[in-house]
Amino acid sequence: MMYSKITVRRLIDLKFLKKYYKFSSTMPVNVDKSIYPGIKKIDYTSKLNIDEPPMNTVPIFRILKNNGEITNNCNSIIIPENNELLKMYKSMVLLSIMDKLLYESQRQGRISFYMTNEGEEAIQIGSAAGLNFNDMVYGQYRESGILLYRGFTPEQFMNQCFGNIDDIGKGRQMPVHYGSKNLNFVTISSPLTTQLPQAVGTAFSFKQLKNNRCTIVYFGEGAASEGDAHAAFNFASTLDCPIIFFCRNNGYAISTPAHEQYRGDGIVSHGSGYGIATIRVDGNDIIAVYNAILKAREYVMNNTRPLILEAMTYRLGHHSTSDDSTAYRSKDEIKNWSNESPIKRLKQFLKTKDLWNDQLDSEYTKETKKQLMQTFTIASKKNKPNWKEMFNDVYYEIPEHLLTQMNSLEDHLSKYSDHYPKDCGV
Repeated sequence: MMYSKITVRRLIDLKFLKKYYKFSSTMPVNVDKSIYPGIKKIDYTSKLNIDEPPMNTVPIFRILKNNGEITNNCNSIIIPENNELLKMYKSMVLLSIMDKLLYESQRQGRISFYMTNEGEEAIQIGSAAGLNFNDMVYGQYRESGILLYRGFTPEQFMNQCFGNIDDIGKGRQMPVHYGSKNLNFVTISSPLTTQLPQAVGTAFSFKQLKNNRCTIVYFGEGAASEGDAHAAFNFASTLDCPIIFFCRNNGYAISTPAHEQYRGDGIVSHGSGYGIATIRVDGNDIIAVYNAILKAREYVMNNTRPLILEAMTYRLGHHSTSDDSTAYRSKDEIKNWSNESPIKRLKQFLKTKDLWNDQLDSEYTKETKKQLMQTFTIASKKNKPNWKEMFNDVYYEIPEHLLTQMNSLEDHLSKYSDHYPKDCGV
């Protein structure tokens, strides 16, 4: 019997659906025909009501107070081992010092662009500590701390920002667009929110492979307004993907404050609409973030379901070196929030456990600054990658149209070589 291409395609799709739903926990069994499609349970009423959004907001999970003490009635929490606590603190301090150095270098014209992590260090380090190393990370552009905690060195950060010959990306990306295959961190891309549906696809593949891995994808509350975010939520929910959607709600989508961005209760309010579990945590409390990630990962792996984790924090720095945040918020507001610094809070906690003191802090800060300056100096003096690298690593064999462009550029560079740096193979 002969079938048309469309019929064959439909038969293949039907075969896949039967196979998928055979093993799917979401397969409808003995569905009551009176229940409308897409609704789990239905009740009827003779009263015509308008359902207003709930007035109560979702509470924020917190463990540490600003003075470093543990909040009363904290039950079933996990405090990391002392050596890990110290690693977490030192990583935050190192990240903060590196931020200042690279930010100032952009202001001096030595690199083209930078984005700091000030105020959001606990989100990155706390979540990195709670994940498994083989869990796949999709970052946005303020997740440097995750890479740092996993072993990305200051040399690698600075090589990338300078786009020098030792940059893993071979100078093809703008600064802060890090990535590392060895550290399971997908290279950052500039377009906002594209990482969310990509991360869902990865999580779905992990589910099919049954390899005990999950995906975590980071984004800001501003990115949640993009269409890609809603597509990702829906795909993750309907396909039962083991993924943590980690929202950094830092109060501002560049210059747009959160209260102008949406009317609902932050990002966790999206969860019920998409059938996704949620957690809201104090993003300035690294112990709370750590525990939230442990709980979130346990949930997505045991239930093969997605989860939205919203970390409430505040961006103390400018959005980027292209931004002046004092144009849309007051200096007093920034100053008041600096008292909520996650670094200060963890430092106070370490003091209560006799693991740290002001002298150790001063010595570590001084030595870290010294080492980072040495690394910075070396990275800034390295040659640029050969210009031909921009044509490599996409195709196994360079196609004819790219060879034509490469030859044309080579002719141009040979003719105007005095207008280009000598250290890039010109």
